[in-house]
Amino acid sequence: MDTDTYLIIAAVFLAAGVVKGISGLGLPTISMALLSLLMAPAKAAMLMVLPSFATNIAQCFGPHWRRLARNFWPLWACLALLTLYSPLASIETAGSRATAILAVVLIAYGTWGLWKPELPEIRAESRSTAALVGTLSGLVAAATGVFVMPLVPYLQSLRLAKEEFIQGLGISFMIATVALSIRLGVANADELLANLPGCATALVTAFLGLWIGARLRGRLNPTQFQRALYGVFIALGLIMLSRAL
Repeated sequence: MDTDTYLIIAAVFLAAGVVKGISGLGLPTISMALLSLLMAPAKAAMLMVLPSFATNIAQCFGPHWRRLARNFWPLWACLALLTLYSPLASIETAGSRATAILAVVLIAYGTWGLWKPELPEIRAESRSTAALVGTLSGLVAAATGVFVMPLVPYLQSLRLAKEEFIQGLGISFMIATVALSIRLGVANADELLANLPGCATALVTAFLGLWIGARLRGRLNPTQFQRALYGVFIALGLIMLSRAL
């Protein structure tokens, strides 16, 4: 990598860290969206997994893990298995198709966030629904490196308490990140080693952005910030889709 590439990586993960520091999520989504405009999605995903893993660790801890594990083990099992062994389009082999799929996911996520439909309440104890959501989210993660759809809308439909929702989201993202890193590492071990300096740059700047975002959190209107962020996802998705088609 040349100096310009490192500067781009630093700027992207600084911005992604700020977004996560303000909103509590969005680092994989914003980093994949921005980096995929400049490089292959598989390479972008390799840079994303370490910062995503490290910044999600804190969200995994909390008092609700027993209840979450009891209700969500089918979700987590299917999420991990399908991220690892998806038989469909895969980020490390799909080329421009991975970019197009990621663009569609970004547009869908941004539209859902701006629309904010009234979701039907789903029973957390429904293991078949959890398994289906885990399967679909794993397929999307394997194809795009992003795990927000349909995982986030599903967890929100359960009407969990705030702390329980944050912990459930953190554990789910952690599982998907680990599975994706294993998949990418097995498929591209040599390239992963070559990109270690870039991964280190991403990690350091993501934590710097996280700190900045936490400092800004109380000064911004969270609703307006999230609406602007969803609009950015739609715009980035449209740009990526126009380039991929």
